[in-house]
Amino acid sequence: MLKNSSLLITGGTGSFGHAFVNLTLKKYKPRRLIILSRDEMKQWEMAKLFKDDNRVRFFIGDVREKDRLYRALNGVEYVVHAAATKIVPTSEYNPFECIKTNIIGAMNLIDASIDQGVKRVVALSTDKASSPVNLYGASKLASDKLFVSSNSSYSTKHKTSFSVVRYGNVMGSRGSIIPFFMSIKDKGILPITDEKMTRFMITLEEGVELVWHAFNDMEGGEIYVKKIPSIKVTDIASVIAPNAKHDIIGIRPGEKLHEQMIGVEDSYSTYEYPSYYKILPQINDWSKDTKRIKKGKKVLRNFVYTSDANRNWMTKKDLKNWIETNHDYIGKI
Repeated sequence: MLKNSSLLITGGTGSFGHAFVNLTLKKYKPRRLIILSRDEMKQWEMAKLFKDDNRVRFFIGDVREKDRLYRALNGVEYVVHAAATKIVPTSEYNPFECIKTNIIGAMNLIDASIDQGVKRVVALSTDKASSPVNLYGASKLASDKLFVSSNSSYSTKHKTSFSVVRYGNVMGSRGSIIPFFMSIKDKGILPITDEKMTRFMITLEEGVELVWHAFNDMEGGEIYVKKIPSIKVTDIASVIAPNAKHDIIGIRPGEKLHEQMIGVEDSYSTYEYPSYYKILPQINDWSKDTKRIKKGKKVLRNFVYTSDANRNWMTKKDLKNWIETNHDYIGKI
């Protein structure tokens, strides 16, 4: 589907964007791949990596500006929406800015994609959108609802399909726990929120593959949730700094003890597949649509997918091997 196509990724200079661009260029050989973002320095640095590849284009722009999106989406067939205000404390202290990017930005992209005849849009979500306890999660839940509902919320039919992918912590990405612990491991003390805290773990490659799968599988309105392992935060700390002491600092504002990607409210319309779950919309009876269900198996009533009750766990050995293999890239993009 993506072969020889024209794609655009919003927020494309982030960790996911770097991985998506590299892997997609190699696997699908698109005709054109546009990176839209608002940070000129990140674009300047990223452009150096693709200076000899005329398929890659860079657009300075902001999802808050609908006019710029119209221009950037001209002739584009597929869109990955990765732009967001993501840092929880930043969103808590700058709520208007979070809303402008995560909600108004989503609305702008939806309108522009429909008007420009984009075929399919996949939006990146987060575990924090499931039963949110902070503004970032609430804004992403609203964004998810916008993308799901926009498959049918217009007075006239349109040809653009929208779906969402949802996953937890991306291993080694900028600002995540692994590079943070590695940056302070020599101090001999690591701050631990709570000894019981758990987190989901996904690699950038797995995140990209989930987006590819969504493009190929989607009818419109699905939320795809990758099956990924959990790990205790104390295990991460002990692998990175075995001799460091743990300073228990307590839960911070807007933080959860365990991550959740599928809540009990979604269990009524969630289906299981070998490597992922799919939450189907409860509007328009789409949760009963065989074209969307395909070969999925309905999960049990009251099913939840949380990092503490996960059946799949990452061992300390697994994490150590991953860090050794990816050491040169951790926290760099």
